[in-house]
Amino acid sequence: MRFDVVTLFPELFAPLLSTGITRRAFESGQVDVHLRNLRDFAQGNYRRVDDRPFGGGPGMVMMAEPLSQCLSSIRAERPDDAPVVLFSPIGKPLNHAMVTRWSDGRGAVLICGRYEGIDQRFIDTHVTEQISLGDFVLSGGEIAAMALLDAVARLQPGVLGDADSHAQDSFNPALNGLLDCPHYTRPEVWQGQAVPDVLLSGHHVHIEHWRRQQRLVLSQRLRPDLIEQARRAGQLSPTDEAVLSGYNRGLPDPL
Repeated sequence: MRFDVVTLFPELFAPLLSTGITRRAFESGQVDVHLRNLRDFAQGNYRRVDDRPFGGGPGMVMMAEPLSQCLSSIRAERPDDAPVVLFSPIGKPLNHAMVTRWSDGRGAVLICGRYEGIDQRFIDTHVTEQISLGDFVLSGGEIAAMALLDAVARLQPGVLGDADSHAQDSFNPALNGLLDCPHYTRPEVWQGQAVPDVLLSGHHVHIEHWRRQQRLVLSQRLRPDLIEQARRAGQLSPTDEAVLSGYNRGLPDPL
């Protein structure tokens, strides 16, 4: 898959593409990332890409023409009609299902906005999808673009050390979309806190039962919407419901 990233700050992406375990996906070309400096498509000695907003107000607005010229250059190189994604507060919140869809796709053109925003005419003409990281505002779309690229890269075959590692992530369908359970490592006792005995027992059935309890209770406590989602999908067993019922009645917490 190929992602063309339109940005004023391509240098921000260097650490993402060259460090950490996900660099395998970028270095191998499984996730082929092309960085486009928007100023290369601006006119004049100052390579201006923004101007004051019509109607007044604070800040500057990114102009449509440099973005359109950049997109035309990308289209000339790509053999496909890739979707154009803008990272914006009005977009759909990025979640696991969206990441999975992108990880199975052909890629996209990622537009990283800056300043007060982008001329709406470019958005209306070219943008096919808008994505948000949440109910807050960033200085630009670069961090959101990196979040999407990292999430997509780690789902590619051979990128993680254990091929099944991401199947145990929070929100994964393999966990019915629930939060993952707590994890522990050596030493067995740290600052007076011991690892739960079941994890030292070597009894894999009991361990998996304990982990399922943790996922249920943790999700009920912190993200009850995930429990309801799993319930509506028919993914909770009678045993699961018994665990949740006990938690709701204030019985001893398995955590």
